[in-house]
Amino acid sequence: MSSNKKYWKSVEELDQNSSVVEALRNNEFVEEIPTDEFLGNDGALSSSSTSRRDFLKYVGFSTAAATLAACEGPVNKSIPYVLQPEQIIPGVADYYATSVFDGFDFANLLVKTREGRPIKIDNNTIQGAAFSANARIHASILSLYDSMRLKEPKIEGKSAAWSAVDSKLKSSIVDAAAKGGQVVLLTSTLASPSSEKLIGEFIAKNPNAKHVVYDAISSSEALDAFETVYGERALVNYDFSKASLIVSVGADFLGDWQGGGYDSGYTQGRVPKAGKMSRHFQLEANMTLSGAAADKRLPMSTANQKQALVHIYNVVTGSSVGVTLEDKFKTEVTKAAQQLKAAGSKGVLVSGIQDKNAQLVVLAINQALASTAFTTSGVRQIRKGSNEKVNQLINDMKAGSVHTLIMSGVNPVYTLADSTSFVEALKKVKTSVSFSLKEDETALISTIAAAVPHYLESWNDVSFTKGSYGITQPTIRPLFNTKQFQDVLLSLNGMSGTFYDYIKGNASTIIAGSSWNKVLHDGVYVGVVPTVAAGSADYGAAATALAQSKASEGLELVLYTKTGLGDGQQANNPWLQEFPDPITRVSWDNYLTVSNADAKKYDLSNEIVANGGLNGSYASITTADGIKLENVPVIVQPGQAVGTIGLALGYGRKAALKEEMMVGLNAYPLYKSFNNVQSITLVKAEGEHEFACVQGQKTLMGRGDIIKETSLEIFNTKDAEIWNPQPMVSLDHKEVEATKVDLWSSFDRSVGHHFNLSIDLNSCTGCGACVIACHAENNVPVVGKAEIRRSRDMHWLRIDRYYSSESTFEGDNERKENIAGLSSSLSTFNEMEKAGDNPQVSFQPVMCQHCNHAPCETVCPVAATSHSRQGQNHMAYNRCVGTRYCANNCPYKVRRFNWFLYNKNSEFDYHMNDDLGRMVLNPDVNVRSRGVMEKCSMCIQMTQATILKAKNEGRVVIDGEFQTACSNACSNGAMKFGDINDKDAEVATLVADERMYHLLEHVGTKPNVIYHVKVRNT
Repeated sequence: MSSNKKYWKSVEELDQNSSVVEALRNNEFVEEIPTDEFLGNDGALSSSSTSRRDFLKYVGFSTAAATLAACEGPVNKSIPYVLQPEQIIPGVADYYATSVFDGFDFANLLVKTREGRPIKIDNNTIQGAAFSANARIHASILSLYDSMRLKEPKIEGKSAAWSAVDSKLKSSIVDAAAKGGQVVLLTSTLASPSSEKLIGEFIAKNPNAKHVVYDAISSSEALDAFETVYGERALVNYDFSKASLIVSVGADFLGDWQGGGYDSGYTQGRVPKAGKMSRHFQLEANMTLSGAAADKRLPMSTANQKQALVHIYNVVTGSSVGVTLEDKFKTEVTKAAQQLKAAGSKGVLVSGIQDKNAQLVVLAINQALASTAFTTSGVRQIRKGSNEKVNQLINDMKAGSVHTLIMSGVNPVYTLADSTSFVEALKKVKTSVSFSLKEDETALISTIAAAVPHYLESWNDVSFTKGSYGITQPTIRPLFNTKQFQDVLLSLNGMSGTFYDYIKGNASTIIAGSSWNKVLHDGVYVGVVPTVAAGSADYGAAATALAQSKASEGLELVLYTKTGLGDGQQANNPWLQEFPDPITRVSWDNYLTVSNADAKKYDLSNEIVANGGLNGSYASITTADGIKLENVPVIVQPGQAVGTIGLALGYGRKAALKEEMMVGLNAYPLYKSFNNVQSITLVKAEGEHEFACVQGQKTLMGRGDIIKETSLEIFNTKDAEIWNPQPMVSLDHKEVEATKVDLWSSFDRSVGHHFNLSIDLNSCTGCGACVIACHAENNVPVVGKAEIRRSRDMHWLRIDRYYSSESTFEGDNERKENIAGLSSSLSTFNEMEKAGDNPQVSFQPVMCQHCNHAPCETVCPVAATSHSRQGQNHMAYNRCVGTRYCANNCPYKVRRFNWFLYNKNSEFDYHMNDDLGRMVLNPDVNVRSRGVMEKCSMCIQMTQATILKAKNEGRVVIDGEFQTACSNACSNGAMKFGDINDKDAEVATLVADERMYHLLEHVGTKPNVIYHVKVRNT
């Protein structure tokens, strides 16, 4: 039936004689489309050739922020293609292999681009790509679109042309040679064959020049020890997959120790296979990711760690160096040492103690074991800094002998402990240049602030390990008027061409047997991996000197880097600021971690207040040299060694940051002599700090159906029904397995695809790479500290951290089972709510469980959430009216409610509030609005794209093709995704494994996410 209803957009349309209406009918575009602004004149356009990096010139129907980002600034118009680049197919993602090294983090990557915009980081899994992205590297794509970036070079704080920068630098170098002054290149570790060669040529041309390498987080003591023994400045690239016994003395090798990247090798030995798995002892002060994963953890101060290391040296080598190890540690340390010696070549020892003697003892122990995990082939080249040379540079600057200082990849005004001295010394340098991504603390006071491109806009080459080679290639045109440090260096050397030409020419001598195009396509190349010649040193003298080291008076401060912010380079990245720390579950802060015993001694406390937020005391600390840090918030940390305090570096930055990101306190002033251990005194300060903590529960409290755990002995000797018990319910007055009772009729899901996600608790280290990858893929908003504190975090994927109140989780279960009576129940549970002084720790990733019998679906009054035949629980955002019934009915608490509009809202001034930041958004995923529920979709856009690709190619989907953002990011193998209807698929095998269980199985929701019982080799 036809309708006579009249629709109109303005009152003018009701007047048929209106001249305005007629004009609008004949003029589709009210404003002239400004194609000339970016297409140029017809002659230039017709004679040009397009490439994928020219996409900004010929951009298609996409956000206009991308259109002019490389030129002047964003506009609010969408322009159709005039000439479509053949490489860009609208709606289809392109991937480019690249490698990243920022002086701290490194990885081999695939970069996903859409219509020319990089929008996501994936791991390069081609053979030879050995290093995967951590949480910070996954988040680095957002730093590309940081509106606070340095957009052009500046001289004396004023905008300048690159020609002026080039001219000033050249004249300064000439002036330095005439006056006998030094020209110093101060850089972070480069790990780039071409860059190092280029610097060598610069020094050869300028005899008064030298190169100083500075690592903000120093590994200099380990480098010095390795250089003493092997004659080369490098680090051992440990292969933990070859170790059956691992002893770590103060080394968080699952975190940032010596660059990190060891977790994938480690987890290969942590999954029980043929009844075997590796065993791990951890001796440490702070509770770390490595300590959380260990089978046996001993909390002890660094002073005690040094004595323990010498004791292990004595047992393994048969030496008799005198030690003063406390009795409470001796038994366990002796046990670890004896097992290490018995393991022989299958054992390995690592240490994070920043002492050359300690590092020499480590080399001695591994040599004595002939450890296969300790390999001197393919040594790491990602740390080469020298504390001695940095100190000498500062002295030279103070003496006025440094004429020109050229800095790249460093921010010493922020990261040096005595930055005040550096600032004063910098005033005596005639010309200082800071090549920086941002106008940071150092760039602000340098003569020249040289704007550099992001690594996704740059050419470079890398050699993370000796014998490996990788290419860094740009995936987008430079968004701003930037220039690479190496291109400027080429100009200073009087060489023509670009750094790209230089790399390509240099690569021909490295990639023998391959071609430039193949290496560019693959991103990596592995040639002959050389072995460093065997060496030795006076290990006995080193052990004796180490044993004689004295314990510090007062409290011991142990500085560390957090999984989220690392050394602080990406402090303006809201994804990382909001990322909850895996151990404390606190975001938007750094803090002092203290043991429960010390908290009682100094009257420090944490409490959960009425609104669910976590509050804590303040404390002020003072070093032996009088350096003071006032009003530092305190977290009472289970597992912290008594007499020690932890504090994270990387916070407290102010320069080139949005106000919301100026959080925490700068701990670098306490990093004296590049030593992460300092003697301090502590006093309680007035006031109470409000933390943004996403996890209120402190312990597991005997909830054995959430985290199922067993020992390797029981796993090997008992039936699965003992260590993986099935929950029982009553049916017709008989006990039956809960999984065999249904409240709803089941559908036949054997036809087509049926997706499952498997999570192995043995492999999960809590690293958080999956959390950030989920953010990037699914346009998850950042809500800020105030909202997090109200329990309104929007993470689709959380990693729950559980502590034990007894010595083990099984001890918790036994104590709960022995409760008798109401009064006993109340008192016992109250006691169990407190974590033990040295608890066991487990991490459990939790997202929407995509239940086949989903309780959320039955209560939605508008059918906004429904189940698919493929096993995914869908959300129709347009139908959702925000009743939140589904969230109330979800036993897993994985649904998130949009309390506010988080994009284009000045109240949430993060990346979604500006045009540049929104360039990172994935166009395949809707940006949700206020008042709707959202949650993990099991990345339906990725599964559907895989199905369509296979359909277009006329084939079936191959196992491994189906991925979610989290499974793709997980390099540890903890997350496996696939189709269980494919009986040959890996996930189908995992579903049938004896270790498999479902979360809250007794509820009967029949989830499509499965977990695997955690096995400890205790």
